Amino acid sequence: MSNSVLEHFGRRLRQFRTQQGLTQEALAKKVGIHPNYISDVENGRRNISLRLVAKLSLGLGVAIKEFF
Repeated sequence: MSNSVLEHFGRRLRQFRTQQGLTQEALAKKVGIHPNYISDVENGRRNISLRLVAKLSLGLGVAIKEFF
């Protein structure tokens, strides 16, 4: 898989999170994962599952398609 897809997703995640004034820690707590994992996703170092994409989408109130 191309790193550009992971990096794009991570940039979009960071954009939505910061627009809502959430820290990585606050978002991680909201969706039930470790803050370091959020950091790894935002920096394109993790290839996350569709389940986590759905959790992040719900936690941020953003449609899944908006990440892509």
